[in-house]
Amino acid sequence: MKTLIELYDERPIDNVLGTEVFRPKETILICPSEVEADRARRKTLRQYFEHRGCPVKLTFIPVSMVDAVKVERTLRQLLETHQDCAIDISGGTDAALFAAGAVSGDTPVYTYSRKKGAFFEIKNAPFARGLACDVRLDAESCFLMAGGTLLPGREDNAALRARLPLIDKLFRVYAAHRRIWNRQISLIQRISSAEPGKLDAEGSRETKAGNKRVKADAGFFEDLAAAGLILDLRLEDAAIAFRFPDETVRFWLRDIGSVLELQLFRACLAADCFDDVVLSAVVNWQGGGNQRDGVTNEIDVVAVRGIQPVFISCKTSEIRTEALNELAILRDRFGGKGSRAVIATSAPATKNRAPMRRRAAELGIEVVEWEDLELEKLVERLK
Repeated sequence: MKTLIELYDERPIDNVLGTEVFRPKETILICPSEVEADRARRKTLRQYFEHRGCPVKLTFIPVSMVDAVKVERTLRQLLETHQDCAIDISGGTDAALFAAGAVSGDTPVYTYSRKKGAFFEIKNAPFARGLACDVRLDAESCFLMAGGTLLPGREDNAALRARLPLIDKLFRVYAAHRRIWNRQISLIQRISSAEPGKLDAEGSRETKAGNKRVKADAGFFEDLAAAGLILDLRLEDAAIAFRFPDETVRFWLRDIGSVLELQLFRACLAADCFDDVVLSAVVNWQGGGNQRDGVTNEIDVVAVRGIQPVFISCKTSEIRTEALNELAILRDRFGGKGSRAVIATSAPATKNRAPMRRRAAELGIEVVEWEDLELEKLVERLK
């Protein structure tokens, strides 16, 4: 085909998958006027195809997607003025689908089944007949197709893959000292610096953190030292001193939530079923190149399998309704139907988490609790 006509859909993958697979010279996207007027959205869609190595001319045609008459008129004009067309009805509103059926004539029409993971011929489209989808996306592609951009996060994901054994050791220390972890990390924050190059930590063994006084726990710091997470530990009655091995470990031990995020990242890699895994995915909703250009959010872990992204949020505290709602919004905005959301908590169980679990179920969010955070169990949950 030379020209592919797409019916715009809120699910981002439906707007790009046909072009990705069939490689037309031009893709015409019949879309709402606000999409056509959104320069950032048009730009990120073009960036998506550049990133994917899929050269194509993109044309945006603004039409009310709930007005079947207008959509039909637009489709007739396109079919009259463009050669070798095909219509993709994977997306679109009921009105747009009705219009496509009314005007298609001998034009090839096909669709994509999310359930079957394959394309299907509607009529005159043998090229799509039972064609399995073998597209493998990365996290950056998932955000670009939805009008956002993936910005550099606080972790070097490539370097982290060489540190998986150290992440395992970190989580083992965390598991042994989970109930005092937050207070001990607060103490580390007080006696160390986040400035570049400053790896030494030294201070009073007992200090004020927040509204409470915290004393350095001997077993906690000795376990960190035995794991190689701190060096040259000196633990006295009134003082403590040690050295971080590098700035990455220093960040892990100065940030309360890093350990759980690293464990989920580690488990996604160990599951060996994802095509891309990103820790600390910072996304700009407006498609800008930095955090000053628009609204940004940080997603703790993003994993992608095929064309399905999984958005993972990590909490060392109890899961609140606000966190569930935020995660659902991010999943729907950047993944749409078919994407998945997971929220993990390592907080000690409260008497009644039933309301939280019920709300998560309503939003279609998987909940992972402490009992399933050990690596082997977590890998099975993720698979």
